[in-house]
Amino acid sequence: MRRVLTCLLAALALTAAACGDNEESPGVGGDDQAAETTATTGDGGEGSGCRDAEEPAAREVKERKAPAFRPERGKTYTAVLETSCGTVEIRLATSRAPKTTGSFISLVRDGFYDGLSFHRIVTGFVVQGGDPQGTGEGGPGYSVTEAPPDDLRYTKGVVAMAKTELEDPGTSGSQFFIVTGDDAGLPPDYALVGRVSKGMDVVERLDRLPNDPADNRPLEPVVIEKATIRER
Repeated sequence: MRRVLTCLLAALALTAAACGDNEESPGVGGDDQAAETTATTGDGGEGSGCRDAEEPAAREVKERKAPAFRPERGKTYTAVLETSCGTVEIRLATSRAPKTTGSFISLVRDGFYDGLSFHRIVTGFVVQGGDPQGTGEGGPGYSVTEAPPDDLRYTKGVVAMAKTELEDPGTSGSQFFIVTGDDAGLPPDYALVGRVSKGMDVVERLDRLPNDPADNRPLEPVVIEKATIRER
């Protein structure tokens, strides 16, 4: 089964979808840092601002145990995604979603996301990536479940984990999505990761890329060249 947003097919008419986190405000992601806009240019043609990239080959992943790592209290963790279209930074919601962010951090540190693609772009809704198969059906070989906060709202710049329709709320593997619209109105079913804190212009660039209307795959590959974690 494809790891897609449960409401995705039914909600294609929506102009937005997101998932937010703020230690004080339920509608904001990643502590209380506002998303920044930074101009990032690439070498790609046709004025896309993206560099040319090759479609990643499918990667085989064996079943394994979920990582036991949990973020340290009092520390701030930021995921830095260097993509073929620019760099995106995600402030992780470690206090509100320690299990989900612990898994995400572990995958980043293992190099899991390096060389993977954004395989689905639904303009005005979400951009989705993190699948080792590149089909929407892959994962890390395990899943974790952490119920999202009841007051969670999915707004622009929020980052959350994708899941299948049959999985419990808060179930996640490796696939994540970034909301590109203003407000999706989705139920709080998708595990919280955080919020874009820098590089929202890059996310908007992805959102504008031409895609195949049949499966929402971008016509030109968008690759996560390197993912790292910055902590302080």
